[in-house]
Amino acid sequence: MAPEIAILMKAAAAGPDFSDGTVGEARTSTANDCRVFADDAPVMETEEFVLPGGVRATLYRPARRSNGLVVFVHGGGFVLGSRADYDAPVRLIAERAGVAVLSVEYRLAPENRFPDPVDDVLDAWTFAVDRAAEWGVDPHKLILLGDSAGANLCAVASNELVDEKVRPRLQVLMYPVVDGVGDYPSRREFAENPALTAKQIAWLAGMYLRDGQSQTDPRVSPMYVEDLSGAPATLITVAGFDPLRDEALAYASRLGEAGVPTRVMREGGLVHGYISYTRISPAARAAVDRVADAIGRAIRI
Repeated sequence: MAPEIAILMKAAAAGPDFSDGTVGEARTSTANDCRVFADDAPVMETEEFVLPGGVRATLYRPARRSNGLVVFVHGGGFVLGSRADYDAPVRLIAERAGVAVLSVEYRLAPENRFPDPVDDVLDAWTFAVDRAAEWGVDPHKLILLGDSAGANLCAVASNELVDEKVRPRLQVLMYPVVDGVGDYPSRREFAENPALTAKQIAWLAGMYLRDGQSQTDPRVSPMYVEDLSGAPATLITVAGFDPLRDEALAYASRLGEAGVPTRVMREGGLVHGYISYTRISPAARAAVDRVADAIGRAIRI
């Protein structure tokens, strides 16, 4: 584990567990952590939008940008997180990749349980496609990017868009949750890792899913899509000390076996959620930079 991450995890283990409090308290704690641990962000032009269904989004336009677009979906277990919480990492990626980013404020559980967040991300995709020409974007250079629960929503959306005329050029899934019921060694090995514990995973899942909802529904757990051959080219990142590591690797294997061009970035010294640790961790910043570089290359092919 990267030394600075080890120090952070020791401190986190001694602190409060957000799943012991209310949803509001957990959201406040997450927002505070994002402010403290995320990097200073570059200044760039932004524009606010309200999508037809009422979902809000922010378009980030770096000074140097291509004719591509990233649709970004934040993490937080479908319950926590916001555009504001992810402002810094979105700006970092937009600036380094040289690409505009549309950051989506999808509705959160438990106020809006599954499938509402899925529907919001699909609506945001349609909005981006419809606005592409106005924004100077090539609709065939759209990328879906998400971390954790946001990566789940990106994977689900990509699978739902398989028959659409405009599909993602690339899906970037950072330490995704893709299987709600599978038994994976990393889930057991890192069940007490304070970056994301088994207890927290269960608490978040209970907020997201309605009573009786099957976790093998492919729109909950994309691992259970029967045929993944229509998925877009995929970049998956995994953290070495993440309980979700092994299911992400299993999903990458399934994509590859289906003939989907798939790349895995293994960040062995990091933990779940490292996109928000770039202020305190050079290793996390380097990992995020690698993602941005891969996006930049994909846009310019």
